[in-house]
Amino acid sequence: MTLSVVIRSRDEADRLRLVLASLARQRGLSEVVVVDDGSTDHTQAVLAEAASVLPLVAIRHADSRGRSAASNGGAAAASGDVLLFLDGDTLAGPELVQRHLAAHAGEAGTIGRGEVFHLRCTRFLKNPETASPMPGQEARLAATSANELDKIRVTRQQVLDDFSSIERRAEPGIYPGAGPRLLGALEAEALRAQPGLGVLWAAASGANLSVSRAAFLAAGGFDEGLDLNEHRELAFRLCQAGLRMRLVEGARSYHLTHRTGWRDPLTERGWEAVFWRKHPIKAVKLLSVFWASLAPRSPLPARARIGTLAELEAAALADNGIDYDAARRALGLPDLPATA
Repeated sequence: MTLSVVIRSRDEADRLRLVLASLARQRGLSEVVVVDDGSTDHTQAVLAEAASVLPLVAIRHADSRGRSAASNGGAAAASGDVLLFLDGDTLAGPELVQRHLAAHAGEAGTIGRGEVFHLRCTRFLKNPETASPMPGQEARLAATSANELDKIRVTRQQVLDDFSSIERRAEPGIYPGAGPRLLGALEAEALRAQPGLGVLWAAASGANLSVSRAAFLAAGGFDEGLDLNEHRELAFRLCQAGLRMRLVEGARSYHLTHRTGWRDPLTERGWEAVFWRKHPIKAVKLLSVFWASLAPRSPLPARARIGTLAELEAAALADNGIDYDAARRALGLPDLPATA
């Protein structure tokens, strides 16, 4: 069995260089397919440099086509039996590829969700290796001592020879914050302890997600009309086709966070109507209620909160007398269009 890592990246050359370094010593890796989705920085130079040490396939989009189209382009060019999706700012832990391969070898029909962590220390750094600042963060870093800057750097030497020093700084969850941390923990626990839940597609991750190439292509890949929660929509279709979401223990990735923060699905709302038109089931409508319930100061009344994936499934399957449309309106979410 062979595995291709598919990376989508745009204007994050210095972070991508570190990500590619994290793949250089992976066992079981067949190839790395990087889709440069319209970058205007030095991404092409980074790829030329990495081609000497990695089995690299580089694809360039002259203009950005979006996250989903970039991932689909990478998958189409890949040759591995298994596709493992990463982002251009997500480091691969030392056993990432090996663990995903073992999961697919052990059980056919797996959708592999790895363990996700983030490095909060990188959030002000345009280049984590040199500690150069993000635009607008120059004064903040100028006031930071050289000793403190050394503590927040992430270097290729650390990635290649001392990854444990990176792991010690990592925190659970793809993004910083109590809500993302709690969501990640709930997703992992449901995948471990409740493999029969019908809503485990909601635990898919945008990076550190693996699936057989044949199943991915048969499903039609990512919906290119979605650039947020496209991974959950794909996982929904794959689960409908009979595949099973599974937590891949020890397959760890580390997101190099950035000052712009996380893409909030409660404020970036275009994804929801697209998802709903394709899959008009109550669980889709309740995703936002579930996520908002996990906020430290949730605006929802206690009775309307959904605290776990098991509660999400129960609320989707039964009429418990709670007006979730009112809960959505309380969150400022628009009504979803009627479907045929």
